[in-house]
Amino acid sequence: MPTSPVATPAELADGRQIWFFDEQPTTRTVHDERPLEPRAGGSQLRWDRLTATWTAVAGHRQTRTFKPPSDECPLCPSIDGRLTEIPAESYDVVAFENRFPALSTVAVGEATGEPFVSRPGRGRCEVVCFTSDHDQSFVDLPPERVRTVLAALAHRTEQLMAMPEVAYVFCFENRGEEIGVTLQHPHGQIYAMPVLPPRIESLVNAADAHREATGDCLQCAVLADEIADGSRVVAENETFVAYVPYAGRWPYEIRVVPRRHVGTLPGLTPAEMDDLGVIYQECLQRMDGLDDAGPVPYIAGWQQAPVGREDTWHLATEIFTIRRAPGRLKYLAGIESGVALWVNDIPPETAAERLREAL
Repeated sequence: MPTSPVATPAELADGRQIWFFDEQPTTRTVHDERPLEPRAGGSQLRWDRLTATWTAVAGHRQTRTFKPPSDECPLCPSIDGRLTEIPAESYDVVAFENRFPALSTVAVGEATGEPFVSRPGRGRCEVVCFTSDHDQSFVDLPPERVRTVLAALAHRTEQLMAMPEVAYVFCFENRGEEIGVTLQHPHGQIYAMPVLPPRIESLVNAADAHREATGDCLQCAVLADEIADGSRVVAENETFVAYVPYAGRWPYEIRVVPRRHVGTLPGLTPAEMDDLGVIYQECLQRMDGLDDAGPVPYIAGWQQAPVGREDTWHLATEIFTIRRAPGRLKYLAGIESGVALWVNDIPPETAAERLREAL
């Protein structure tokens, strides 16, 4: 069984926190020599009375780094003459506070009341670098590095959920310029939010309604039904099952669910963490095997328990791509962007069959 990585905290020049996750015991002396301006903040959450949802307004993000050349990548290790966000010559996995956060502990302003309700955008946004190799991709990482990344996500989730202003922690990864990625270095992000985002709130409401009616977990019930049906199951191992959702919205969408009822990444056992790394990476390989048009652009996110609901929630990982065919992307139609009624051109059963055949 792999050992847990060594987590070493440090501080960047503008006061932001950084954590090094080393696979081997390492003595680190971290000193960020950059003359940085005070860190950005000042985002605001505004309440939309018509939809009963929050919108984050963060004007300072307009100046964030946008598609730099590889020799100016801010996520690569620092070298003589080029200092980056990572003040070290090498690293395994690193997590640090985003320099241009949508939510921040240094949010300013006061809450306002009716008719225009707002509150400071308190929270935290972090970047997680999966490797120091700029040209790598998560799908190609060795198993021990995948395990280190998952351990880092679990570590950060546990600490962020303990912050008093945090209601929800969302870990996610984007890959591909088609998705909107502006930094090509392999990395993910973590948002610690003071409110429940709309999709999670919808999942909470559905889960609560099911539990009130039956006394059971909705995700457990759906998983059992998908296993029994079998037509949309893509992959499985001893502790996880990956399937295409019956009402999937995206051309190719995979939901990875633990067989055991567990709410968060920190709640997984070491064996479950190992199995999650294997099946998650396999799902990415199956995505890439769909066609010869190059690496598939995707978004992957871990739907963890809202704070305080760890016992009643069931963890899931969602992976989807906007590529519907070689050279063709799924653009949101008017009814999808306008009123959120999704139209999927690929039946989920067909998507599952193609994904099963992709390796």
